[in-house]
This record gives sequence, structure tokens and C-alpha cells, in this order.
Amino acid sequence: MNYSTTVVSGTKLAQEIGTTRSEVWRLVQQLRTFGVEIAGHPSSGYQLTAVPDLLLPEMLQPLVRGTIFDEHIHHYYRAGSTNTLAMEAATTGAPEGSVFLAEQQTAGRGRGNHQWHSAQSAGIYCSVILRPALPPSDVLVLSLAAGLAVRSAVQEIDSRVLPDLKWPNDLLIEGKKFCGILTEMNAEATRVRHIVVGIGINVNHNQFPDELQQTATSLSMETRTQWSKVNLCAALLKSLDREYQSLLAKTEAHEDILRRFEEQSSMLRGKTVRVEENGGFEGTTEGLDPRGFLQVGTDDGLRIVYSGTVRVK
Repeated sequence: MNYSTTVVSGTKLAQEIGTTRSEVWRLVQQLRTFGVEIAGHPSSGYQLTAVPDLLLPEMLQPLVRGTIFDEHIHHYYRAGSTNTLAMEAATTGAPEGSVFLAEQQTAGRGRGNHQWHSAQSAGIYCSVILRPALPPSDVLVLSLAAGLAVRSAVQEIDSRVLPDLKWPNDLLIEGKKFCGILTEMNAEATRVRHIVVGIGINVNHNQFPDELQQTATSLSMETRTQWSKVNLCAALLKSLDREYQSLLAKTEAHEDILRRFEEQSSMLRGKTVRVEENGGFEGTTEGLDPRGFLQVGTDDGLRIVYSGTVRVK
């Protein structure tokens, strides 16, 4: 990045990072497998042919200054799960605002231990550590706020895209999922120790495995344009910071989040749904209760959905 317009010899690069020319060659080969465009070879030197769209701390930090996420950004080319990394780090005292990003996940997770398809260098796989002075009962509202933050970030980049919020943790375009949110916490009965909010966004995917083709999409596929992951990730972290700071500082923020979530979701009122929990049941959605749980009207009366998969019929 420091010599992006010039050819740099393998010897020079080796001196810069304190290693050998053969190790530089190995590292260059590895970077190429992650989509970094590097021309040249050991005898002629190397040149970056394009600024890589990688979620590197050096790229993101200037864009998220002033947020709680601007100091502790951790980047991995390949990781098992960013949520797992963040939960382990939080347990050992990592500060609030720590961000964990991966270009590829080999064991990405969604709700209910479902696997999250994490194509190499195509999406944003991001987990953040938060330590709010909130009771555990408010964690669902924080998860809904994360959904609002994703929607706001997408619209900041392209206002023509209108993501639909699916309770409690998915975002859709034209009925297909492009983002999932996994919130995990460590808490006592009345106090949250730490929360990890994991966000997976399909950004520049151009295909999906056969089993996901009918249900998944990406921002690139929907808009037919290539998106900057760096710009979108920066917009996401800034938007998430705004939602989080508001939730902590404003007494009316809780109700405001629920109101905005209902306004920006097509499924929360008047939709016939099947809830796959406790044997499953069907009914009509009737908005959110004061805690953020889904209300479903059934033949047996109003039922509150605390967990489980909700499918629109």
C-alpha cells in the first residue's frame, strides 16, 4: 500500500518486514489467493495493480474516527467464526468497541447453529464487542437496533436499495436474505457482562450453493454493481455506533427502535406466518410487544414468539 504505484523488489519488501525474499514470494502468493491483485514476480519485483477492497484496519480506522470502533479493529484473511473470536476475546477482557473482521469464515454461524455461507472476500463478516449497562432483557432491542443500522448503512451507499427487516435478525431484498445478525451475550441475572453482535452481509457474491439459490441474494446481484466493502463496513460501524449511543443515552430510544423496526418491516403486521417452535403454530402478526418480541394472533388468542424460525406463508 505504501508503494502502490511503483514496482518494489522482493529484496526491498523483505527488508521492510524483516524476512527473506522466499518468504515474501510465499506471502505474495497467499495474498493473490485472497483476491489481492499483485503483478510481477521475484526477479522483476512486485506492484499492486489495484487498491484491494479488504477490510484492513488501516483502511477502516480513518473512516470510523469518533466512534467506539476506531481503536481495536482486528482483521483476519481466514477465520473460523468472527463471533467465536469476539466471544473468546471478550471473556479475557477485550475492550468495548473491539471489532473482528474476516475475509472468509470457515465455520460461520447463524441463529440456531445454522451455518452462514461465507464466500471468500465477497462479504462482510463482522463481530463487535459491547459492554452496555443494560439488563439482559434489553439485549433483543439491541439486536433489532443492529438490523436498523445495517439498513441505514446500505441506504447510505445506495438509497435505491430498500432492505426489508425480518424479525428478529435478517434483512431481505425482494424476499431473499442478504444479511443475518447473531447476537450472543454473557450475563448475570440483572447485568450484562458483554455482548457480541455478529453481522454477516452478502455484498459481492455472484452465486450461492444450490441449497441457497432460492433464498439468498447479495447487494451486488440485486443492484448489478460492485460494492466497496470498505465503504459499506465503515457506514455500518458508524450507524451501529449511533444506534448504540442513542440506546444508552436516551430514555425514549427503546420505544423508538421498536417503532422504526415495525415501520421498516413488511412482516410485523397482518402477515400470515408459521412459527416453528414448540411443535409449530400459525397465525397473523400483530406487531412487537414492549420488549421487542413478536406478537402473533391465533385461533387460541395472542401468542408471544420468544424464539424459533418465523416463515411468512
